[in-house]
Amino acid sequence: MNREVTLPLIVDDRGTLQVAAADVSKLLRTMGARWLHLVEAGQEELDEDTVAALTIELAKLADRIDVACIAHSSGGTP
Repeated sequence: MNREVTLPLIVDDRGTLQVAAADVSKLLRTMGARWLHLVEAGQEELDEDTVAALTIELAKLADRIDVACIAHSSGGTP
């Protein structure tokens, strides 16, 4: 999966972020962790390799959101 995703930051007219990066990042990481837990527990008919790949991509996306928001907050660009 080498597709790039552009992450628009949602800001108001004063430049204030409208979604907390920590909340979005936590949601993405929690989803991946939950999927992994389901696979490990054998509770779902999920392909382990696919879940692992998706979890990694969600973590990468969460990292990119964190970096973009940190850069925005500090006045820089990611």
